[in-house]
Amino acid sequence: MPAETPSETARRLIEQNTYLTLATADADGRPWASPVWFAARGLSEFYWVSRFVRRHSLNIEVRPEVALVVFDSTAPVGRAEALYVDAVAGQVDDADLAAALAVYSGRSVERGLPPWDEAAVTGDAPHRLYVARATDVFVLDETEGRVSVPMR
Repeated sequence: MPAETPSETARRLIEQNTYLTLATADADGRPWASPVWFAARGLSEFYWVSRFVRRHSLNIEVRPEVALVVFDSTAPVGRAEALYVDAVAGQVDDADLAAALAVYSGRSVERGLPPWDEAAVTGDAPHRLYVARATDVFVLDETEGRVSVPMR
């Protein structure tokens, strides 16, 4: 069987994992990392729902540049794989909300969880739907060197 391409590895990691680690920083540059349940549209958009008063959400309001990593924490030492993403994040705009919710809710239902609707992430609801739009995506090669992954 031929080796996977970097794009195939990236897509497999997204499909096989349900959490990503979201790295943010506050206005002073103090870092914060949070695990979030996610859904992705291709390799360019990553969605999650979070309370807008949480530290990572507040950090995104003042510093939208984020980093993401998707990995299997149960992999044996020396066999780990990961998808690394540099991105710009924020709450999903009203104009994009229906399409973004379709992606997020679709993955939720696929995984046996309840669907999400606009009422759950707008108005007086405590949660909001967030998106990280990738600027760079990469995986590691067999020597742990970064390999760029096309986002299309």
